[in-house]
Amino acid sequence: MNIQRAIHSGVLDGDSMNKYLKIVLFGFILWLVPFIAGFFFIDAKGNFLIPETFFKSIMIVVGSLVSVILAVRYFKDIKSDFVIEGVLLGVIWLTINLALDIVLVSAGFFHMRLTQYLTDIGLRYLSIPIYTLGLGYALKQKT
Repeated sequence: MNIQRAIHSGVLDGDSMNKYLKIVLFGFILWLVPFIAGFFFIDAKGNFLIPETFFKSIMIVVGSLVSVILAVRYFKDIKSDFVIEGVLLGVIWLTINLALDIVLVSAGFFHMRLTQYLTDIGLRYLSIPIYTLGLGYALKQKT
C-alpha cells in the first residue's frame, strides 16, 4: 500500500498519526521523569545518597505515578477498543523504556551488566502494561 492510498484510506490520517506520536511522546516522558528524579538521590560518582532499597522504592512510586497519569491522559481521547488500546499502549511504552535503558547500559552509563539490569530494573517495567491493560479493562466495563 503506498503512502497516498494509506492516507486516503484513513490508515495514516491525522488522528492516527497524532495518536502514535502521543504514545511515543508519553512513553519517552514516562522514561525521562524517573530518570531525572533519580539524579536527586545519586552523587556524581554514581553512589546512592540514600539506602539503595529506599531509592528503588522511590523509583517504583515515581514511575507508577507518571505511568498512571499519562495513561489516564491518553485514554481521555479513546472512545472504543479500550483493552486493545491498553495492550498497545503498554507494549509500546514497555519497549521504549527498555530500549532507552538498554542503550544507556550498553554505553556504560549504568555500571551493570545487561543481565543485572534486566533483573534489577528492567523487570519492573512489566508494571507498565499491567497498568495500561487494567485501565483499558476498567474503561471497557463502564461502556
